[in-house]
Amino acid sequence: QVHLVESGGDWVQPGGSLRLSCAASRSIFSILHMGWYRQAPGKQRELVAAITSGGSTVYAASVQGRFTISRDNAKNTVYLQMNRLKPEDTAVYYCNTIKGIFTIATLRPGDDYWGQGTQVTVSS
Repeated sequence: QVHLVESGGDWVQPGGSLRLSCAASRSIFSILHMGWYRQAPGKQRELVAAITSGGSTVYAASVQGRFTISRDNAKNTVYLQMNRLKPEDTAVYYCNTIKGIFTIATLRPGDDYWGQGTQVTVSS
């Protein structure tokens, strides 16, 4: 099991930017495929971005062109740069390992354990 700690969430006005971080506890981080999920009130958790151990990325249509996922294996950390934020991006954001065929529709969480997440609120 990989222990994950998300941070960087905040309140921001529409059009603003935030960068989320997810620090992993294990030194094998570099071989793990990672994903950022979000859960808005009353909605199911959804995958918004994923990155392979080699750096390939995939995005949900709702965030394509606005969000960028990246990783720093030396720091055991994965990031989510979020630009041009919209009120509908308001959610608790989580990271997790991922597994499966590398598309947004087919990837699944690799671990049943979820961290505490980080709250992103976009409003004026």
